[in-house]
Amino acid sequence: MNPLTSKLSEEKRKKICALLGSVKLTLLYKASVHGYQASAFHQRCDNQGPTLLVAYNNSGYVFGGYTSVDYARSGREITDEEAFLFSFKSGSSNYIKVNSGYNARYDDAKWPNFGQQLYFCYNNQPVVYHQGGHAFNINTSSMYGNDGQLTECEVYKVEQEPEVSVEEKPWRNVLWTPERRAELIGLIKNHKPLMTSVSQVRILMIGPVGAGKSSFFNSINSIFTGHVTSKAMSGSAGTSLTVQFRTYPVKDGREGKPLPFVLCDTMGLEEQSGAGLDIEDISSILQGHVPDRYKFNPMAPFQLDEQKASRPASLQEKIHCVVYVIDTTKISLMSSKLQEKLASIRRKVNSLGITQIVLMTKVDEACPKVEKDLQSVYLSSYIKSKVQEVSSRLGVPVSCVLPVKNYSQELELELNCDVLLLTALQQMLRFADDYFDDIRIPQMILMTKVQEVSSRLGVPVSCVLPVKNYSQELELELNCDVLLLTALQQMLNFADDYLDDVDGI
Repeated sequence: MNPLTSKLSEEKRKKICALLGSVKLTLLYKASVHGYQASAFHQRCDNQGPTLLVAYNNSGYVFGGYTSVDYARSGREITDEEAFLFSFKSGSSNYIKVNSGYNARYDDAKWPNFGQQLYFCYNNQPVVYHQGGHAFNINTSSMYGNDGQLTECEVYKVEQEPEVSVEEKPWRNVLWTPERRAELIGLIKNHKPLMTSVSQVRILMIGPVGAGKSSFFNSINSIFTGHVTSKAMSGSAGTSLTVQFRTYPVKDGREGKPLPFVLCDTMGLEEQSGAGLDIEDISSILQGHVPDRYKFNPMAPFQLDEQKASRPASLQEKIHCVVYVIDTTKISLMSSKLQEKLASIRRKVNSLGITQIVLMTKVDEACPKVEKDLQSVYLSSYIKSKVQEVSSRLGVPVSCVLPVKNYSQELELELNCDVLLLTALQQMLRFADDYFDDIRIPQMILMTKVQEVSSRLGVPVSCVLPVKNYSQELELELNCDVLLLTALQQMLNFADDYLDDVDGI
């Protein structure tokens, strides 16, 4: 018999394998060859271990699901926390994990199903059938374009490759010791921002829904509180659990003083327009205009009221470092729409000169070796490849990409987890100082020129007022107006001084 020919493209194979770690896919069943009957499916797929089902339709969708538990016609409900559904269409991708507390499938002698919601080869026909349910958050339009007629259905055996993807020496050096943890905590507690006018570094977390922004704050707060906490709402819902702009200061212990940073949490990014965080809202946050607890409205960006518009935000209120939070298990599944949205945000952040870092979360879920031992994170060539991939996709240097593991199901703090998290936070504070250094240099040059013109013209420094006139602008600009109006006000004040003098003669 001729070997089966896979219809799955290499590009999509790589994306799916990225979710499963270092695996090999072996084609077991092909409906166009073996038939769409349930008996043919079970004859070739039962007792084969973890399997991946991939279906195709005429609308161009490639979709299906993964289960880590054998098909065995046992007549039982199957619990499988590793089960997921996926879909690809024209550069966009969708990934749906089984919801907590629900069964992943029913293991009977009929057609393959997921959550008793989605049935493939239904009634022994080239059809996918959806009957509703709660195990998976399925949108049939985005998953398969509401086109239930299949052109092909394939099932692959999923096997872990031998452990060969470990570097002999770490590609980054980290000290995994209690002393290093204590040193990092001390450096962060005693950090003083480079600008004396700023008491706390403001760090903005941006990322897709479910990437772990709120969990990162909870993890950092846990370290400084001394036990695992869950102050910010976090989880794995299909839409953003964060609906407000929140500024989270962290204290040195529950009753301690505030630490020199504030973590700012935002609504999650979504690829659809009119959903998730709006780019205009991000611009307002960066410039310090959005108040704590402002509730986002994806259909209407934040509007600055007239009273606040008359007063420019202080440096203390602005964002000093931007952190993109990306789920390591979904890097290869990042859609072109989401990638372009992140690129637009990066362009805006770059225009303001704000420093940027990428946090790669869930590294333990992405690599089995790291799941066994978190200290292997910088020994794993797989994690290294993901760092390089996200660096390329987002256009940031590899040195700005930091793998971390947030606290999620743990009840106690853990040394290796703390070291990764604290190392990332320390880098954010350093990057914020780089930003302060950049904006401080123009201010020093400006002061040098004020002093020089004061000396050359023989007038007091207090009488030298820097301004910027309008030249090539098409619209008025707040900061320009403030300088010009301040200068004009000083002229009127000085004129009053002159009139006072002549009035007394």
